[in-house]
Amino acid sequence: MDEAELRTLIPGVLTVLVRRGADFAAAEDAVQEALVEALRVPAAGPAQDPGAGGGDPVRDAKGWLVTVAWRKFLDATRADAARRRREDRVEGEPAPGPVPAADDTLQLYFLCAHPSLTPASAVALTLRAVGGLTTRQIARAYLVPEATMAQRISRAKRTVSGVRFDRPGDVATVLRVLYLVFNEGYSGDVDLAAEAIRLTRQLPAVIDHPEVAGLLALMLLHHARRAARTAPDGSLVPLAEQDRSLWDTASIAGGVAVLQAALARDRLGEFQAQAAIAALHADAPTAAETDWVQIVEWYDELVRLTDSPVVRLNRAVAVGEADGPRAGLAELAALDPSLPRHTAAAAYLHQRDGDLATAARLYAEAAHRAPNLAERDHLTRQAARLNARPGTRRSR
Repeated sequence: MDEAELRTLIPGVLTVLVRRGADFAAAEDAVQEALVEALRVPAAGPAQDPGAGGGDPVRDAKGWLVTVAWRKFLDATRADAARRRREDRVEGEPAPGPVPAADDTLQLYFLCAHPSLTPASAVALTLRAVGGLTTRQIARAYLVPEATMAQRISRAKRTVSGVRFDRPGDVATVLRVLYLVFNEGYSGDVDLAAEAIRLTRQLPAVIDHPEVAGLLALMLLHHARRAARTAPDGSLVPLAEQDRSLWDTASIAGGVAVLQAALARDRLGEFQAQAAIAALHADAPTAAETDWVQIVEWYDELVRLTDSPVVRLNRAVAVGEADGPRAGLAELAALDPSLPRHTAAAAYLHQRDGDLATAARLYAEAAHRAPNLAERDHLTRQAARLNARPGTRRSR
């Protein structure tokens, strides 16, 4: 079993330890130690020595990890005099054997989204404990030093260590956590998109909220375009240039059906509005046939719901498509130029307006500010392509 497969078992293993009486911080440490031990063993997977893990590690990898992690926890408990009182409450080591098949991952999400945590800490802790992302990956997503993120996660773990494992956290935070996990997987850095979709499909059983359906629809609609998002050489393919025959029509149909059911409840939320925009893109046979007027209307709803500067920036681009690039540039001029991708949006709208020299200069500037290598390469190529056109003069 490879590392990716083992990491999908982390939430279930961590949940078992917490339910047995381990505090969250100690349980998370023990699970990570068990994972490291499993990865030390060559190709077959976790150690074949029944004395090390118990049971069949190939057929019951989760059971093996639970047993090893529980022993790691007990060893740490016995070694720490300050924790001896907790050891007295432990009834002993359960006999090795199959682990119940119940998936408590959602309960773990709720614990990580506990009201005592800030949303940022809840997201970071969930990505670490449930998503299996490294502290470095999470730090990169937040644009903070790794040491800073490590401290944030450590504080969050301490905060929830004494919390009972039977109270849900904030639903909105849980949904945002799931969407961030999906986006991390969608980027290709860590493939968690399918896991995020799986977990979101389970949410209706425990949460009666239309935004759950909105989030699921948004994930399905974005996931449907995954095969077309990159060229064979790994370079990004903008939405307007994607080969729509590669889109997953079944996933699109599923996302639209989920969205329609959510909208019928007349309790509009941010994820439903985003999904409606994604559905309009998916419904267009070609980029030229996109219903930009409706998309602008949905962005108006998003602005009303969130008042987000990033939403306003995306709306400006949509206005540029619906009403012409100069209308989009006028909307963009009212926004903070330091916003992420503001320069790239300005470059695109200037290109649409025929000012290729300004567009090339702005694409080059945007490339220097790009958050990842793939986006930087794409913007650099856009600048080079425009500069290579006859008649493009350097702007002042």
